[in-house]
Amino acid sequence: MRRFWTQGRVYPGRHYVVSRSKEISDFLARVEEGRYIVLFAPRQTGKTTFFRMAFDKLATESSLYFPIQLNFEVYKNLSPSDFYEDFCKRVRKEIEQVFEKRGHAPSDALTQFLENAKITNHISMIEYFEQLSSVLNSQNNNQKVVVIIDEFDGIPQVVLSDFLHSLRNIYLSDDTRCPYSVGIIGVKSIAQLNYDRSVSPFNIQDEFHLPNFTHQQVQELLAQYTDETGQPFSPEVIEALHKQTAGQPFLVNRFAQILTEELNIPKNELITMDHFSKAHVQLIRERNTNIDHLITNIRRDQRFQTLLMKITSYDSGIEFNLYDELINELATYGVIAEGSDGMCEIVNPIYKHCIIQAFQPLINGLEGDYFPENTDTEFSDYLSSDGKIEMGPLLDNFQDFIARVGFKILHVPDTPKEFVGQYLLYAYLDQFVRIVRGTMYLEVQTGRGRIDLLILHNTQKYIVETKIWESDRRYQSGKRQLAAYLKSEGAVEGYYVVFDHRTVSEPRVETETLDGFTIRSYVIPVIQQQPSSV
Repeated sequence: MRRFWTQGRVYPGRHYVVSRSKEISDFLARVEEGRYIVLFAPRQTGKTTFFRMAFDKLATESSLYFPIQLNFEVYKNLSPSDFYEDFCKRVRKEIEQVFEKRGHAPSDALTQFLENAKITNHISMIEYFEQLSSVLNSQNNNQKVVVIIDEFDGIPQVVLSDFLHSLRNIYLSDDTRCPYSVGIIGVKSIAQLNYDRSVSPFNIQDEFHLPNFTHQQVQELLAQYTDETGQPFSPEVIEALHKQTAGQPFLVNRFAQILTEELNIPKNELITMDHFSKAHVQLIRERNTNIDHLITNIRRDQRFQTLLMKITSYDSGIEFNLYDELINELATYGVIAEGSDGMCEIVNPIYKHCIIQAFQPLINGLEGDYFPENTDTEFSDYLSSDGKIEMGPLLDNFQDFIARVGFKILHVPDTPKEFVGQYLLYAYLDQFVRIVRGTMYLEVQTGRGRIDLLILHNTQKYIVETKIWESDRRYQSGKRQLAAYLKSEGAVEGYYVVFDHRTVSEPRVETETLDGFTIRSYVIPVIQQQPSSV
């Protein structure tokens, strides 16, 4: 039986795989037009799997093209001479493998050429491909050579510019050029690789975008498992899985691994939202390569924290501008993307959850102040006798807690004061949810500047939205957004917490009904500076 896979390349015979037929057709259409195609996307987004599927289609189903697939991953520290020597060997090996896959043998002339030809620099590379085209076409009726280079980021910096100039020279030569089409795959773009900051030598590139899985493709992937095992997923699980991952290939497959292999759900049982919640908790608490890469990358620069929390916390948002160094880096790492309105957005709720967890201090120093002194109150007291969460009193206590601690919040370690209120609310609710054995995760919504927390406990949903105060108009607009969200989730009441960092602000608590939904709103002042001791 096949499996969902997250440990490297996906093999259709052993793993469940999204066919990507539309995307492959788009790519092959560009190959037919002789384009030099580049695809730059974060790691673990399915680039290598996609191009290998496209490559195999070219190698086995088309007699018009001769595909050569290369990988530059191990080349980074090679000298130019060593790079070009191994490059030549790899091309020869790939040519021989294509003939083997097609069940043919290379001609004597081609074999002799491959044994004797050498590539020593970017000029001899141009000559090599000219001769290869001539010898290859004498046997194979004018086949067009297609070169696909994976892990292009590994190219030695010292040869990068000349290598790209040579490809550009070939592209601009004539219609019989060799290679006829080139595919370059990597994490960093050509502009990011061209460290000398000169004009890009590869301005003839055709950029190819490989999107995350659509909802339909997630359904397709999970349906392969159901067809083989007979175990179905409820539609709600498929919807939630796609929403939480935004179709990110690694996260989709990791979710599916947990659900189908690690929770030990009997194969004759429907996979339900209860199972999904358990898988979600495991996924956001575990260490896997994808989340490790995320956390490592967002900690590379202290400025990332402020930028990411501004994206999360402010309706006004931040324009997606790749000329900005920080935005460019975070986009390269796959942390943020451009929203439909041209503004920055964090790519999926799981990443948003992990970002908040990564920046939130493990111990904020205020845990002992959650409840008033000389009281026996504890988190379990906010469960009613019938096991329901009393969210109103729970959040009333949080508001009182912020007022009690006052300027102490300025001493929370390693935390920008602009976002300390949200960090404390998240830590407060997270500790409560763990104690009462519920689950909490972030939900994805349209619009910026909002953290939507969805708490699940005893099959009940509790929704808390939090923002930073920007204006009364945005405050009122947030209530309407929450009412629309409650409708989509089938809930009847929600909680709205807004942190007010103005010098002069007053606490506010109000309960109202909007469009038939009950919304309890809090405006919580956040102290900006410690009072003078004078």
